[in-house]
Order: sequence, then C-alpha cells, then structure tokens
Amino acid sequence: GLQLRLEPHEDVEIVDTCSNGREAIRSIKTHKPDLVFLDIQMPGFDGFSVVQGLMEVEPPLFVFVTAYSEHAIRAFEANAEDYLMKPVEEDRLAATLDRIRQRLQEKRGAEEVDRLREVLAEVAPEAAAEMGDGVEAPSANRFEKMINIKDRGQIFRVDVDHIERIDAAGDYM
Repeated sequence: GLQLRLEPHEDVEIVDTCSNGREAIRSIKTHKPDLVFLDIQMPGFDGFSVVQGLMEVEPPLFVFVTAYSEHAIRAFEANAEDYLMKPVEEDRLAATLDRIRQRLQEKRGAEEVDRLREVLAEVAPEAAAEMGDGVEAPSANRFEKMINIKDRGQIFRVDVDHIERIDAAGDYM
C-alpha cells in the first residue's frame, strides 16, 4: 500500500523493499538511501533494532509506519523524522515527504559548505585561516524546527515558528 502511495511522487525512487529487519539493515548498508520507511513490528529485528544496527554508519532519515500509536514517543526518541499510522493517508504522506525534502536539502547544503571549506583550505590556506576554525557554518541540525507534542494520547508535530508561548506546570508544559 505504501509503495502504491509513493508512486505519484516522481522524486521518490524505491531502491528496495525488505520483509524483515535483517534484510533492512543489509539493504540500507548496501544502497545507502536518503530515506527509509520502517515498520516497527517485523520478523527478526523490530524497527528500533534496525535503527540501532545502523549506528556505525551514517544512517538515513527514518519514517516509522505502523498500526500501533503507542510506539510514537519511542520512535521520535530514535530520531525518526515522522511517524505514520496505517492505513497511511495520502495527504499525511505528502506532508511528510515535503518535510523530508526540506530536511534533505538542508543536509546537502551543510555538506556542500563542508566540501567548500575543505577546498578553500587546500587552495587558499590563509583565507581559510582568516575564516577561523571556530566559526561554524549555519547548521540545519543546530536547533529543532519541529517538536513533538503529546496531547490526549496523540502525538502532534508542531513547527517551532508557530509557538507563541510555553507554560510549565510541574512536569508538564
């Protein structure tokens, strides 16, 4: 079902599908995808074990797709970009893909800045020294752009730019 819903998105290329966690880890290490849609309950390793099994490589972005809402908080703790409930709604999938596209663009921009700094250090070390090693490029990962809010048992992703005020009440906000 998810594969059919992804077909209309021309910039999405499905490089592999896997039937269990071990296959997923092997395929991710082989294909090095930008994004992985991952079920939580799979034969062998569950989705969280797959994420854990990829810690020694640069992991892709993950979106968990599952029928079980109780795993949402744990999914976001595992740095999932999103959490989709089955059956996946097309509008919700489109919104998720828009956020993923933005995240990938930011990530590629940061990588390009790093490459340009390396080249500058090779061809003009004095100019690179003037820039200073302590000066950081604007980083897309420095601050969260979306935060997860739990309200009445549901998890909502909120754009931090839309937050006007946060109140604390004991352990709650």
